[in-house]
Amino acid sequence: MLVKTFGSAVFGVSAATITIEVNVDKGAQVAIVGLPDAAVKEAQQRIKAALTNSGYKTPVRNVTVNLAPADIRKEGSAYDLPLALGILAATEQMPSEQLGEYIIMGELSLDGGLRPIKGALPIAIQALKEGFKGMFIPAQNAREAAIVSGIDVYGVGHIREVIGFFSGEKKPQKESINIGEEFMRRFDHFTVDFNDVKGQENIKRAFEIAAAGGHNVILIGPPGAGKTMLAKRLPTILPPLTLNEALETTKIHSVAGKLRRGDALISARPFRSPHHTISDVALVGGGSFPQPGEISLSHNGVLFLDELPEFKRTVLEVMRQPLEDRVVTISRSKFSIDYPASFMLVASMNPCPCGFYNHPEKECVCGPGVVQKYLNKVSGPLLDRIDIHIEVTPVSYDQLSEKRKSENSMVIRERVMAARKIQEIRYSERRDIHCNAQMDSKLLKELCVIDEAGNQLLKTAMNRLKLSARAYDRILKVARTIADLSASEDIRTEHLAEAIQFRSLDRENWAG
Repeated sequence: MLVKTFGSAVFGVSAATITIEVNVDKGAQVAIVGLPDAAVKEAQQRIKAALTNSGYKTPVRNVTVNLAPADIRKEGSAYDLPLALGILAATEQMPSEQLGEYIIMGELSLDGGLRPIKGALPIAIQALKEGFKGMFIPAQNAREAAIVSGIDVYGVGHIREVIGFFSGEKKPQKESINIGEEFMRRFDHFTVDFNDVKGQENIKRAFEIAAAGGHNVILIGPPGAGKTMLAKRLPTILPPLTLNEALETTKIHSVAGKLRRGDALISARPFRSPHHTISDVALVGGGSFPQPGEISLSHNGVLFLDELPEFKRTVLEVMRQPLEDRVVTISRSKFSIDYPASFMLVASMNPCPCGFYNHPEKECVCGPGVVQKYLNKVSGPLLDRIDIHIEVTPVSYDQLSEKRKSENSMVIRERVMAARKIQEIRYSERRDIHCNAQMDSKLLKELCVIDEAGNQLLKTAMNRLKLSARAYDRILKVARTIADLSASEDIRTEHLAEAIQFRSLDRENWAG
């Protein structure tokens, strides 16, 4: 007897429906075809134990399973449940009439229980597109799939619940989510705030400018100056995620299996802080079975690289293309996958190996040329993609002991959102540009026009501070953001002057 069930395969942040054909006839062999990997082939052992322990018979007959289309590689253990139901229906131990109306996915444990899968959200989106009535997935994944309205989502904990549904015995309860409530649940939930930071007003101002224009930032200063503390507070002043951004971010985390249990929607901007021992594949994504990397997991949020020179050179260099294109393309011989990677890069570093070069009180013990050699670990092309360079100085005792609370994140965020609103209107006709940091050369000439006084100031700065040529565009972009924060249509000389000070690493004599 031939029976068809339906599952799904995840590629990138999208899914494709897989038809699972189970045929039972005379013989005593089991064959799974259609480009399965080792985990899919091992399913027969898990299915045999799960069915036996759940009170069902495993057929001592010839079972042929075809996973179509056969040219797509099927990976992982999530096909256990549809395979088991196909075998039961083909051996007439359960009805098969309604099986074709549902997407079914889940990994079986040996007692028939179900373990969670990856990519439930893109699977649900694809199931709705293709007109399926509903889907059966493990209970742990039901909330994220239930975000998709228009399709019945059943979260189940055991194979008997699914069999009972198709046998008409007992229907499990449908999972339902109020997407508005879910979106607002963690909308403004932050455990940190900028009013926790004592002093460092110039750094807070730089972060406000970075958040308003989507600019990448590098912090350079001695240990204990507050670089990490400040970086962790950047998401608190970024504009809230829109619903579309939240769905896009949730899809990536769903595919990577990074959603926390009970979460249905990511409504706070991600903050990812990988250790400096990370590999290039772990950072940008890929592997034998391609998965999103840290830069995709920080999509619509912040990627923080602490102690930047300690990262391997190859790891840092692979970021150059994603920083420019805001997408990562993983190519293999038979397919290519795109992962979104629109993130703000925040990096921090010590000025030298000992950490005290340019320190106002402590003396640097590094030898001649060591400082420059240390800074050279970060390539010029990577620094070229970082708009704002900030020197962080230690906080004095008087500032640390001050009782007065500084400005909180919500107040700063209001100003950031006002500046982003100006940019939203400005770039309304460009779908690929959302903030000033993404401006191309053509827009730069149109939108960053400066007067004669501004030209003279910029020329003097380039000559006197020995700024590199690559700093020119970055200064104009940052000045445009500063003007937006001031609600000014024109870039004035004071906006340029403030932008110029954020190019410290471009100075040829910075490291002596």
